[in-house]
Amino acid sequence: MINPDGEKKINQSRTTLTTLNVTKDYHTGDVDIRALKGIDLSLHEGELVVMLGPSGSGKSTLLNIIGGLDNPTSGQVFFRDTELTALDNQEMTLYRRDHVGFVFQFYNLIPSLTARENVTIVTGIASNPMPVEDAMGMVGLEKRINHFPAQLSGGEQQRVAIARAIAKRPDILLCDEPTGALDSKTGILVLEAIEKTNRTLGTTTALITHNAIIADMADRVMTFSDGRIVDVRDNASRRPVSELKW
Repeated sequence: MINPDGEKKINQSRTTLTTLNVTKDYHTGDVDIRALKGIDLSLHEGELVVMLGPSGSGKSTLLNIIGGLDNPTSGQVFFRDTELTALDNQEMTLYRRDHVGFVFQFYNLIPSLTARENVTIVTGIASNPMPVEDAMGMVGLEKRINHFPAQLSGGEQQRVAIARAIAKRPDILLCDEPTGALDSKTGILVLEAIEKTNRTLGTTTALITHNAIIADMADRVMTFSDGRIVDVRDNASRRPVSELKW
């Protein structure tokens, strides 16, 4: 759905991803840890969700399961009408390749490749990629496209990582503490790139953060504690990143 400004709007009648009673157990020696304790959530097409909570509350574990990097101990995960928890390894690889973009706290760029080449790694295997120049333009780095990571600041490297994630036009963008290693000024630039991607491409976006201020940029805010979602609230309106009070 497109609004008059050409930006995609949230379609709450269409759910991109659903989890039903998802649990995750880890076994360390004689100790059993339940990292997720029955998570039910839905992510709607085009929305931006911020996930808040302390370390160890289950946010990253859930994001890894949503993104197909890990499997739940029990429960079901659906991408639209497809049950991810029923797929085999090859099918899960195709899900990650074709539908999910990841942005982590650390940029994971290949030092020996330019920004263009780091993004091309993804576009070379994607089924419907955007031109690398367009992806770099989305994050405001079209003039740095031929620079190596060592020639870029931390914020610029993270924006290249975002360009790499969005270049395949993912249905879901998963961001795990994308500003965690950055100062606030640089973090704003990174969040603006994520915000622009969500608004212009309509990519369903989930963003993990410890910083409660960032919650104001979201459509919905989920608060985690001890492996559970303990609060979900809708923001009456999204505050632009440039207006957040740091």
